[in-house]
Amino acid sequence: MGGMIHEKQSFFEQSGGTYTQVGDVLIPNLTVEETKPIGRWGHMRRRYLREHHPAVYSNMLLGGTLYQHLAEIDKAADERINLITKQLADKRGITEKVKSANQLLWVQEMNSIRASAEETILAELIYAL
Repeated sequence: MGGMIHEKQSFFEQSGGTYTQVGDVLIPNLTVEETKPIGRWGHMRRRYLREHHPAVYSNMLLGGTLYQHLAEIDKAADERINLITKQLADKRGITEKVKSANQLLWVQEMNSIRASAEETILAELIYAL
């Protein structure tokens, strides 16, 4: 019908969503996204996006890319934490030799190093857009 009035598209449609008509009802065509374990960093990233960037969160969720993104962030954060921790420990001279000579000092230094690495990860990966 050439003279048909076009209704405003819903957010679902604007995000690429489609519907199937069943009788007089339109049913959204939804698929369940395969979820991968997202770990601590993935959960933090999801919470950040949901609370501070709801449009980005919704677009990723509806587009089926959210959980892949969260799994990638989680993996990247783990790898980066390990790298930063090793680099800082080497720079400060915190070695296995220190661990065997003064375990308390080693634990204190490693906790400090780990906290510094986590702050970096939060800024670079979790709370960045």
